[in-house]
Amino acid sequence: MRALYVTHPQVQMDANVPVPLWGLSDEGRRRAGVFAKSGVVPRGAMIISSGERKALELAELLAAEAGTQILSDHLMGENDRSATGFLPPELFEATADQFFAKPDRSVDGWETAADAQRRIVSIVTMALTSVPNGTPAIFCGHGAVGTLLKCHVAGRAISRSEDQTRTGGTGGGNCFVFDLAAGELLCEWTRLEDFWPDWFA
Repeated sequence: MRALYVTHPQVQMDANVPVPLWGLSDEGRRRAGVFAKSGVVPRGAMIISSGERKALELAELLAAEAGTQILSDHLMGENDRSATGFLPPELFEATADQFFAKPDRSVDGWETAADAQRRIVSIVTMALTSVPNGTPAIFCGHGAVGTLLKCHVAGRAISRSEDQTRTGGTGGGNCFVFDLAAGELLCEWTRLEDFWPDWFA
């Protein structure tokens, strides 16, 4: 079954607010809205989202186009970084590099990449079993766990070179099409603006 994984675009960062509660910025909401109206989202598609606010705000826009409800699960969430909380961009990037480089080790208390990969693969697998035959499935989530899912589907080692910031666009708002059961990655990370509807037809 072909499915689409979409990451939330730009967020409103606030060091005083827990990261899972960050919402989309004005630019992020604009980009998500344009994508929702682009013809990519089929009517009746099943929209499955992380429970984090930024992903849910993306999912709401896609579900409005699909005319369906959102299914949400906290196991779809980003890798657990609560041990450090908000990190300034340069420190965050350095920590993320280590997260991908040492997948079996916790970096400053973060969930390991290997554990996060097992979690996201498990919840996506379970979610897909509940999707009726012929119903498109769209997952709304995050960059790191999306990358870990992509690595699993493609049979590639965990590496930051697979991250959306390396093969898609910066600022989030990227997607890829995959077939989990077949182990097929049908496209690499692609910016929302560059994704054509017939790629997910």
